[in-house]
Amino acid sequence: MFNKAILPPPGTSSLQRQKLRAAFWFLAPMLIVLFCVAAWPLLRSIYFSFTNTSLTNLYGGEWIGFKNYLTWKTLSSGHTIYSGTLADPAWWNAVWNTVKFALVSVSLETIFGLMVALVLNAEFKGRGLVRAAILIPWAIPTIVSAKIWAWMFNDQFGIINNMLLSIGLIDHKMAWTANLDTAMLSVIIVDIWKTTPFMALLCLAGLQMIPRDMYESAKIDGIHPIKVFFQVTLPLVKPALMVAVIFRTLDALRMFDLVYVLTPNSNATKTMSILSRENLIDFDKFAYGSAQSTLLFAIIALFVVLYIWLGKIDLSGDKS
Repeated sequence: MFNKAILPPPGTSSLQRQKLRAAFWFLAPMLIVLFCVAAWPLLRSIYFSFTNTSLTNLYGGEWIGFKNYLTWKTLSSGHTIYSGTLADPAWWNAVWNTVKFALVSVSLETIFGLMVALVLNAEFKGRGLVRAAILIPWAIPTIVSAKIWAWMFNDQFGIINNMLLSIGLIDHKMAWTANLDTAMLSVIIVDIWKTTPFMALLCLAGLQMIPRDMYESAKIDGIHPIKVFFQVTLPLVKPALMVAVIFRTLDALRMFDLVYVLTPNSNATKTMSILSRENLIDFDKFAYGSAQSTLLFAIIALFVVLYIWLGKIDLSGDKS
């Protein structure tokens, strides 16, 4: 059955057929592992979202359809009461927090990452040491980074308050991660500090692929550096930049660990991953949390599909 499924089109040479079969069997172990650790848990979560399964009774749940997603009941007075994830204000608050976090953090990380990459791409002494040092924030585990910044943002003895007080930007100590107005800002600052090196690394890889003679020709012709950036550098580094953006956006949409450690139980920063985890584990609403996890997966999958589709359209609007 497997051999028939991977047979190439008619007219393919025998050697090509053997190569395709060999490639399939080499990939088979990886595909099996991926199915066990990724596909199967995902399918089980989707299944649980259509049941009333609880954490204490994982195998005794009954099929209830879409009630975990959306259901309604019409009262005798004529009013309709909606329930389920899609009617839950907490869910839409988490969606808004996640989208806001992803848009702001990824945008700023892209800008700062490209700026850092341009600096690292220049010729100067000690460039290799600087390239290694810039990756330190990214190499630190997220949990450790979150705890470090939690101490720095502490309202009593945190260094952030002391620095801002010393230069006069604030007149009193602030509880950055506990205040609803500054909690999201704190999370975004930490995420930018940690992930900008990752963006810079991918952008630097794209810059390294640009031929040096193009810059030399532009310099000989007397073209202004800003014009060179927008007409030469940016178009040529765009593929690497878009890869960096898609990776970071996918990571930001499922943000969990940084928020969970830095601002626990804060409605101002609660993301979709945090909310689904609370229902899955803390509140013993396993099926309800599974429905939220499934919706999160659907949102990310939709974003990927849109990104791939838009990536096939050039600037003129014609499909490539």
